[in-house]
Amino acid sequence: MGPILKVKNLSKHFDVSPPLITRLVSREEKSILKAVEGIGFEIQQGETVSLVGESGCGKSTVARLVVKLYEPTNGEIFFGNQNFSSIKSRKELKPIRRRIQMIFQDPYASLNPRWRVFDIIAEPLRAHGIISDKQGLKRRITELLEQVSLSSADSEKFPHEFSGGQRQRISIARALASQPDFLVCDEPTSALDVSVQAQILNLMKKLQKELGLTYLFISHDLAVVSHLSDKVGVMYLGRLVEWADTKTLFQAPKHPYTKMLLDAIPDLNLSGKARTPVAGEVPSPINPPSGCHFHPRCPWSNERCRTELPTLMDQQQQSVACHAVEENRI
Repeated sequence: MGPILKVKNLSKHFDVSPPLITRLVSREEKSILKAVEGIGFEIQQGETVSLVGESGCGKSTVARLVVKLYEPTNGEIFFGNQNFSSIKSRKELKPIRRRIQMIFQDPYASLNPRWRVFDIIAEPLRAHGIISDKQGLKRRITELLEQVSLSSADSEKFPHEFSGGQRQRISIARALASQPDFLVCDEPTSALDVSVQAQILNLMKKLQKELGLTYLFISHDLAVVSHLSDKVGVMYLGRLVEWADTKTLFQAPKHPYTKMLLDAIPDLNLSGKARTPVAGEVPSPINPPSGCHFHPRCPWSNERCRTELPTLMDQQQQSVACHAVEENRI
């Protein structure tokens, strides 16, 4: 059995140039922001794969490309055996859209404040023609609310009557309404309190076990990623720099950037483990550094790093894009 999702050489560029007349007067070239550049990965049925990295690394853009909120500049996305990225017809997209749903980051912005919870959850059921009669909708919405630990009485309330955690439960119920195989979760717990985060993550693990769901999980929180994921991809300035199963990545990270992210986690065990600080800010994706984009911040960079872009290479159970690792300089 092949992967449920396969991404090949995926890129997304945005034109962020000033208006044409401004560019003509100031003689400026077009400004192209390369949010995602040539990434590829596979996700097997029932897995949770996480993409991590600092803000602006392109992980949320990948999420939006996978659910076709954005069209790719280059590359292909296969859902099952179907090239999802090449389909343009809404009619052809509809059965795939039913199987892929998204949970958004902000539960305060992703629910229509003028709709009751009943209508919010009923929308995908009506849109996909799954259930149309009132009684059938009422039964199914009650089931979905109970599945996320809410009550049938909550269906008559408005979003403002709920806490952030409860709103995210409503978002999850809405995502599950069309009985999807695959959920794309764009930092679904980052706007919530830590105690509520744990409840939502435990709910997601429970639903995955019960319904056989597959997750693409977007996060910058490595503690969340370690709790939930089977595999992890580390992104930096639009590119994958490391890919490994979760245990391998957390116990034996290879890429200097991955090490930097893990070193930022507080050492609660006071183990006294040596840490290599990495200074500097994330460069602009409009004008990224030459060669390896991480070289201005990397303590192991050399001339090759400054001029030649590394590609992902397999190292046992993990893939790394780093000249220093390849040359055993780390």
